[in-house]
Amino acid sequence: MNDLRSLLRENVEHAPEDHLDDDALLGAGRRRVRGRRTTAGGGAALVMAGVVAVTAVSLTHGADHQGAADGPPRPDAPVLHLADAERAVKGRDYRVLASHTNENLDRDNGQYFDGVTDDGLILFRDGPRSDQPNPRMALMDPATGAKDWLPDPDLGWTQTWAVELGTHRLVLLGAQGATKVRLVAHVFDRDTRQWSHLKWPGLPAVGGPHAVVGPDDRLYVFVPATRGRPPEGGWPTGADGEADDADAQGDSYHLWSASLTDMSDVRDERLVVGDLAFTHTSMVWTDSTNGHAGLLHVRDLSTGEERSFDPHAGERCNLLSFGATDDRVVLSQYCGTYADGVRDDRVQILSTHGDQEVTLQDSGIDGVLAAPGGASDVVTVTSYEGDRAGTYVYDLGSGRFLRVSDAVSPFGMGGPAPDRRFLWSTPVNHRHGAIQWLGRLAP
Repeated sequence: MNDLRSLLRENVEHAPEDHLDDDALLGAGRRRVRGRRTTAGGGAALVMAGVVAVTAVSLTHGADHQGAADGPPRPDAPVLHLADAERAVKGRDYRVLASHTNENLDRDNGQYFDGVTDDGLILFRDGPRSDQPNPRMALMDPATGAKDWLPDPDLGWTQTWAVELGTHRLVLLGAQGATKVRLVAHVFDRDTRQWSHLKWPGLPAVGGPHAVVGPDDRLYVFVPATRGRPPEGGWPTGADGEADDADAQGDSYHLWSASLTDMSDVRDERLVVGDLAFTHTSMVWTDSTNGHAGLLHVRDLSTGEERSFDPHAGERCNLLSFGATDDRVVLSQYCGTYADGVRDDRVQILSTHGDQEVTLQDSGIDGVLAAPGGASDVVTVTSYEGDRAGTYVYDLGSGRFLRVSDAVSPFGMGGPAPDRRFLWSTPVNHRHGAIQWLGRLAP
């Protein structure tokens, strides 16, 4: 029995290559790069989205693994397409809790909602920008707009991502180094109002700021193990210049963990994973990511018992995003490009026992859980193409599939939003700027 299982049994209650430079992680504009990848090391960018409205749609099953030559094959599950989504009605199906407008993010960096805390406050980031080299951060009350400005986090131009926004602690993840990339956690204690910057001398170099917080209050860190490579001559490309890397060999990682209070406490968990997610009661992981996912594995944190199953992803599907709730697993996948540039993109939702619930399938979509660790039952979906462009939501509790907007901002912004809250953005000023929105799904 490895250390991870022993510890968690007692405590139940999205990468650059090997070269990373702080200056390369500028936040200026955070323009979204949506192309999948031209090497095997990248991944698809995801956006947080949101919506709501009761909808009754018919689900179709499919088992055509070969598929027609001119169209994507159907998944081995009930299927919903974007056209099946019901239009959400503001005030009835969801409430807008807050919004913020950046008029021109091409000209300079702006201000962002970086996520929502467990007690409902917005982590508000201002900058950095040319005349303000350090970002300012505040906890914002969405009801009044009042901002409690935090002490200077001393981040400079380093990009960070929120991995925990708790009632007592905020944890932002970053990385430092050029040849050997080292993980850094920037932790704000909300009770003492002090920042600490954690680096672990015993932790191996990482491929980028990639880690998740477990329910045992440890940070679970991905250390590169195997890296898939493009075929000789590179991936085939379509008319739009985007690589078709379906059937890619995936990446895997050695799993390590580190204490968030003791920088000398690091541990090799002796487990190789692709993607990993925790819920309140379980640990869920895949064999591989950024390629075929392999099997799904679920470990019960109270008993240590494990089960594994085939998720029945498509034969050409590459795992790009992964999340789990207490009883559901969400996989966002790219599964190849077909005639006329139609892409087979999927958001596959299944139970932690392997039962197929539904697959959202369309061209040019990404999907993600609104918050990790069982803190949300809302799956947000972003579509980038034509008259289907916009943000959508799938409610895991009711099975509602809803459309909230008709356009998507070209800028990457957002963060975790628990308790049926969700974030999305829309373009303004001829797509030079963006409005960021925080909403809450109706019960």
